[in-house]
Amino acid sequence: MADYQPVKDAFSELYGTNHRWLRTWLYRRLQCPHDAADLAQDTFLRVMKAPQPVAIEEPRAFLATVARRLLSNLFRRRALERAYLEELANFMEACAPSEEELALVHEALVQIDQMLHGLPLRVRHVFILSRLDGLPQPQIARQLGISLATVERDLRRAFLHCLSGAGT
Repeated sequence: MADYQPVKDAFSELYGTNHRWLRTWLYRRLQCPHDAADLAQDTFLRVMKAPQPVAIEEPRAFLATVARRLLSNLFRRRALERAYLEELANFMEACAPSEEELALVHEALVQIDQMLHGLPLRVRHVFILSRLDGLPQPQIARQLGISLATVERDLRRAFLHCLSGAGT
């Protein structure tokens, strides 16, 4: 524990003497005060967590080297993030439905709503879970807290209602 105090004092002096300089040095490269402050802190954190305290003869050159490595990691990570976001945007654009497809879906939903008009809410819900969501009957029963027989009866009722054209 006796060796701890000199290391702590040396680090405190390194930080106190060079923090403002390092932040300014990083700001010139990043043009963002927040990123510069974050990277300056990360640089000193790396130095502080080094396994062996080293005698630093040229503190600014040493800190700049550590900071350059962190800058390189930051730029690489940001480039990867940009590439990912671009690919995601391209994917979303390619998968986005056209106006015509949206209109057809809307029209189909209106027709389904009209066909189911007049049925009790639970019967409509069972039908939608079965036909639109594709859930199996036992799962519908569990989800709604009703018996399997009730699900079957509600589906039969909805089908007969739709076939009779009672909703239109």
